[in-house]
Amino acid sequence: MANSPTQAHEISLMLRAWSDGDTQALNNLLPLVYDELHRQAHRCLRHERTGHTLQTTDLIHEAYLKLAAQAGVEWENRAHFFALSAQLMRHILVDYARAKHRAKRGGEALRLSLSKAELVATEESDVDLLALDEALTRLAAIDEQQSRVVEMRYLGGLDIEETAAALGISSATVKRDWTTAKAWLGRELRR
Repeated sequence: MANSPTQAHEISLMLRAWSDGDTQALNNLLPLVYDELHRQAHRCLRHERTGHTLQTTDLIHEAYLKLAAQAGVEWENRAHFFALSAQLMRHILVDYARAKHRAKRGGEALRLSLSKAELVATEESDVDLLALDEALTRLAAIDEQQSRVVEMRYLGGLDIEETAAALGISSATVKRDWTTAKAWLGRELRR
């Protein structure tokens, strides 16, 4: 994430104030996090088919509305905030893909490139977002932490250290979970 140390500290302070019920902190937070939310949304959408109707700004705004509606979240730091935003963006995209799929009754599904993110090594360069979501749900049933690591690293764009901080685990554990989850997802998505 591209925030300066001063800005990162300011974001963390605003998140704590928001957790404590300061609604103005949320309004002050948006300008500081908008660029990173834009990068996250862009990462999620950059491998979409041409003419996709959901735009980066739409995804940011939907995610931000969902973030603003989060009640009772004890924000730990900015990594926690961006991890949750990645999770919400995933759910928004999956809901969007399901709605489009239902509308077209088997029409073109939302696809993301996994090869660019080095998530899995498959012969196919794209994977259906719905298939990825289903695989992540199955992975979560086996190992919730590995599923969260994939979500944060792949969809959220968090690095090893940021993912470790958000999950409260070591960087070595994140690396191990990332490697294991990529292999597991590769097998699942090839089926």
